[in-house]
Amino acid sequence: MHQRSLHLTRCEIGGGFLVLQARKRRRKTRGNIAEDLAGYLFMMPAILVLLTFVILPIVWAVFLSLHKVQLLGGIKYEFIGFRNFTRLVEDERVWIALKNTVEYVAIVVPIQTILALVLAVTLNSGIHGKNGWRILYFLPTVTSSAVLTLIFMWIYNTDGLLNDFLAFVGLPTYNWLGDPAVALKGIMIMNIWSTAPFYMVIYLAALQDIPQSLYEAAELDGANDWQKFIHVTIPMLKPVTFFVVAMGIIGTFQLFDQSYIFSNGNGGPNNATLTVVLLIYQAVFRNLQMGYGAAIAFLLATVIIIITLVQRRIFGGSEIGR
Repeated sequence: MHQRSLHLTRCEIGGGFLVLQARKRRRKTRGNIAEDLAGYLFMMPAILVLLTFVILPIVWAVFLSLHKVQLLGGIKYEFIGFRNFTRLVEDERVWIALKNTVEYVAIVVPIQTILALVLAVTLNSGIHGKNGWRILYFLPTVTSSAVLTLIFMWIYNTDGLLNDFLAFVGLPTYNWLGDPAVALKGIMIMNIWSTAPFYMVIYLAALQDIPQSLYEAAELDGANDWQKFIHVTIPMLKPVTFFVVAMGIIGTFQLFDQSYIFSNGNGGPNNATLTVVLLIYQAVFRNLQMGYGAAIAFLLATVIIIITLVQRRIFGGSEIGR
């Protein structure tokens, strides 16, 4: 009888322990749910912004690219499938715009990256009055791109500053804005001059984070300044260079305002300054072809994604992700 009572007591204790454990699990579950809800509430503003300005526009662009949109006389949507995308292959201006944009990216991005690195290394070397030089270098970046474009148009004009200088030194003048072989190069020079200082600041911050002990160790091994730059500075800046090049590619592929102002919105002369984004603008706001404009936008996004992935592979994705 005593053993049976002891057995029942043990069972009761065990059962009570299980009940307590179950209650603890329920309380823990309620606590986790409350924490999750609180976390989602704090994230809600960012989630709403992403949904409103990123996700929904992408979904809407997909919808538009599959339809022919009539804006005049009442908005009407006619489903046409992939006809907007097949039209891209047949449109000669799409390939001209893509060629101009790729040429612009291939020239501007490497030059502005190298120039930004050189400027950053120069300022980081401890030159006299480096704070004043930083301000002077960074001024083009904080100036409106529209204002810079108008200034450079005045410089490139037939009776502008550049031709006045050429005439002063006895050289022949040139129609810089009217020559298709030169017009896009003029935009390149302007953008390199205005965007390199922005990336210079990024490089300058990265240079100041490189431990001096690495340079001291290289100096003990007999490395000169050039060898320290090649074997210490460049490898340590690899993740930053990936970021600078990626942002440069994305930014240059989206060239619009300078090309629009230079050519008065038509991409001239002879489509020499026609870019993909300018072509999207013309399709949507001039020709009222919203579906076709969305298809061109997806072409641009695809090109940017592919080039960025290739660039990541070149720079080494495993090292950059660390």
